[in-house]
Amino acid sequence: MTCELCEREVQPLTVHHLIPRQKKGHHGPKINICSACHKQIHIFYDNTRLAQELNSPEKLKDEPQMQKFLSWVKKQDPNKRVKVHRKRT
Repeated sequence: MTCELCEREVQPLTVHHLIPRQKKGHHGPKINICSACHKQIHIFYDNTRLAQELNSPEKLKDEPQMQKFLSWVKKQDPNKRVKVHRKRT
């Protein structure tokens, strides 16, 4: 399956709630993304910003920090685990 953010063929994919569950997003829109993209989203952004500003795949892809990460991760081997940086910037 293809990650809806980095477009790599990766298995398994994880489900990302575009409006975080803590912000009442249980039944809201979801996307299927790889674990590297999922982890990086939650490192970069808090749930309030995700719910209010970055609540679509397009908005996530257009965010400058995420653009930089996506351009890097697209070059990584989809068969190997990608390490993400845990530091917030």
